Amino acid sequence: MPLILIAEDESAIADTVLYALRSEGLEAEHCLLGREVVPRVRAGGVDVVVLDVGLPDRSGFDVCRELRSAPEAWVNEVPVIFLTARNDEIDRVLGLELGADDYMAKPFSPRELVARVRARLRRSQASGETGQITTHGDFELDREGHRIRFRGMALELTRYEYMLLAALLQRPGAILSRAQLMDRGWDSDADSADRTVDTHIKTLRAKLRAAGADPDPIRTHRGLGYALEA
Repeated sequence: MPLILIAEDESAIADTVLYALRSEGLEAEHCLLGREVVPRVRAGGVDVVVLDVGLPDRSGFDVCRELRSAPEAWVNEVPVIFLTARNDEIDRVLGLELGADDYMAKPFSPRELVARVRARLRRSQASGETGQITTHGDFELDREGHRIRFRGMALELTRYEYMLLAALLQRPGAILSRAQLMDRGWDSDADSADRTVDTHIKTLRAKLRAAGADPDPIRTHRGLGYALEA
């Protein structure tokens, strides 16, 4: 049974989330402090971390940064969903750039949080990618290694940035809608899903620019979606 770790210092919120997850047949544990998260994940068995940004001892951003820099695969790759009292775009972008998988602003619906947790679990459990390495223009897609290189340089991508760019590379030139890009289970309202895709595209474009991609290979087709000109 999947285990969800909740790092939240507000007891009312933590109790509500724990109840919602357990009611849906998921195991859930709770910790109050940021310094408890990484050791617990290192102990094994944690499938998703629901992480409050404003923990009393350290920022959730710092905790996420430590998770993503850990050498152990099961620590580095555990999905992270941020909870925060703020909904500013700069906070969302920062969280996603640090490697978070999702972001929810308080107050939030416990049912929606559970749906998003299940979406993260489906993505983690999804298989079917081959070990094939394919090239598209300046890009090299290594499906087995979950790596993408641009002009021979490996791109440092978050999980979602990789998934979005891989989806575009698999159909170069084709216009893919946001729903198609996130078709493996973005369980939230359409507007929220659209904004989240757009935010990931924004951070992905910044990394491509830093790698020397000029002009921007990702084209926006208003009202339709995105396409990659590789």
